[in-house]
Amino acid sequence: MTPLASYRRLLELAGPTYVLVAFVGRLPLAMSQLGTLLLVSTASGSYGLGGLSAGALAVANALGAPVAGSLADRVGQRHVVLVQSLLGATGLAALVLVVGRDAADVAVVLTAAATGLVLPQVGPLARVRWRPLTRSTGEHQRRLVDAAFSYEGAADEASFAIGPALVGLSVAVASPSGALLLAAVLLAVFGSAFALDPSARLTHATAHPLGGAGRLVGAAFVVLVVAQLTIGTLFGATQTGATVLATDAGRPGAAGLVHATLGVGSAIAGLATAYVPERVSHQRRALAAACALLVLSLPLLLVGSLLTAAATVLLLGFAVAPYMIAVFSLAERVVPPARVGAAMTMLASATGMGYALGSSLAGRLADQSGATAAFCVTVGATVLAVGLMSTQQRRLDRAARAGTAPLAPEVAAASTPLG
Repeated sequence: MTPLASYRRLLELAGPTYVLVAFVGRLPLAMSQLGTLLLVSTASGSYGLGGLSAGALAVANALGAPVAGSLADRVGQRHVVLVQSLLGATGLAALVLVVGRDAADVAVVLTAAATGLVLPQVGPLARVRWRPLTRSTGEHQRRLVDAAFSYEGAADEASFAIGPALVGLSVAVASPSGALLLAAVLLAVFGSAFALDPSARLTHATAHPLGGAGRLVGAAFVVLVVAQLTIGTLFGATQTGATVLATDAGRPGAAGLVHATLGVGSAIAGLATAYVPERVSHQRRALAAACALLVLSLPLLLVGSLLTAAATVLLLGFAVAPYMIAVFSLAERVVPPARVGAAMTMLASATGMGYALGSSLAGRLADQSGATAAFCVTVGATVLAVGLMSTQQRRLDRAARAGTAPLAPEVAAASTPLG
């Protein structure tokens, strides 16, 4: 089955409405971090406080997402995501209110954290639905699941392009407050629609096949969590560096547009990943992508304008999605089927923790030395990614081989059709 045929088959299986809802539903999370950074830093005049608030939102989301993912594995995604969507929308609106009233710094940070705690991770939860959605495709299932993960990687990156762009446009047209309020509306509408989509039933139907959940945290999975931590650090530092450049240029809203170019390049590369031959293992893909991240991040140390930053970040994006797709695909292989929801959200949490680390560290350095110091954190993250992937190839290879057995007939039979 060719990559194009795989994508067409996935669209047939899920339906265009689901694909639209699942994509738009992940935009609010992509908007919330940069929106918080711009809202707080603009109101307070401190990149450090802005980075701390955005980091608090990301850390809280990182802590809450695995809990929500584990709960969704047990009881299904529908009720969990619906409650998260409504509470998350309320939290984003509350953050705007608190900042608008010139509340104390601690109140702003705590409100951001409370909001992050309940924001749903739509992208990782969407990945969980593809295995049961493709259960009827027989020998083509493995290829379709790989294609689905390539699409999801591209969709995530596109959301992190469109989300910051929406923030930038909202800031230009209205204000940072308007950006977060838009995110709240999108989450209330499309997050709820994602929760109520019929495909949500499938995750509950296969949550406990054969009566055992199996072990989640193994050595290989820990490696993958650290891998996502590095990419999250890259996101946070790059976004902060772009914000410093844009603010110094008198155009703070342009930070979203600069960071959006990272997602543009990444989304294109993500879709193209489906064309990589199956014989090239995901652990090899992760190593190659990590090396590309390092090489493509180095020019950030030389940029001095929004234009050169946008061009450099665009090129850097071409290595981001292949790296993340390889990591998520490996995770889907090395954990038990009944724990995939927890695994996907835990990886997303690691990304959020990395974002918090990157934005906070880069924000502090930027307050002292400007954008170049922030971008040094970006480069440092890619160095860690190369070191990790170059030293853990054998471990990942063993874990991937052990987890590539086909879906058991009893597990497939446990799936409930959409009907």
